Amino acid sequence: MHSLPFLDDQLWFPHPDTALDEPNGLLALGGDLSPERLLLAYQNGIFPWFNEGEPPLWWSPAPRMVLFPAEIKISRSLKKRLRRGDFDLSMNHAFAEVIGLCAQVRQNKEGTWISPAMQKAYLRLHQMGYAHSIEVWQAGQLVGGLYGLNLGEVFFGESMFSLVSDASKVALASLANWMQRHAPQGLIDCQVYSDHLASLGAREIERDAFLHTLALRVPQAHWIAQDLNWELVWP
Repeated sequence: MHSLPFLDDQLWFPHPDTALDEPNGLLALGGDLSPERLLLAYQNGIFPWFNEGEPPLWWSPAPRMVLFPAEIKISRSLKKRLRRGDFDLSMNHAFAEVIGLCAQVRQNKEGTWISPAMQKAYLRLHQMGYAHSIEVWQAGQLVGGLYGLNLGEVFFGESMFSLVSDASKVALASLANWMQRHAPQGLIDCQVYSDHLASLGAREIERDAFLHTLALRVPQAHWIAQDLNWELVWP
């Protein structure tokens, strides 16, 4: 039986190719949620996913679910809603609220890994300029959104929520639209397969292909937090 590496205080990860087949992608346990460790993880195609009260578990599943910006699928009805102006969009205006609602909505449905410790860690990354949120508003109320990390030309999606029909789809479509204009060779990491993501154009690729993309599109030696000043305008 393959034993999982335990991460100590040193900043390192085993190679993603050593991840377990079952459960798919489980790579290591232990360590912490410091900004340095989280950035190193995402740079190498690894992310944390564990329940509150457990030690951190680190994953790199194969295959990997990704969305190439140009492959986003927008239904005719959703295009009409976008052009009709049913929703207002913003970027980084309510990061704490978005991650909090992602946790709350998931907790109400099926439980959540977005614990207070996880929220605190990603809020810190947001304050440092690495983690971003897209907000969807209706009549002045926050009704949908998503959050994740942006490194280089890759957006690592973490979670999204919707309180009204189509709100999370609007958030993802807006992100894909922005990337088509500003990072057309990049991709959106969706981590693992879901029917919902597949219906929006996401697909699975092999781990090697995903890691190759990261090597080309993500800064390898250091990270520079950028003020993206995203303009979320639907054409």
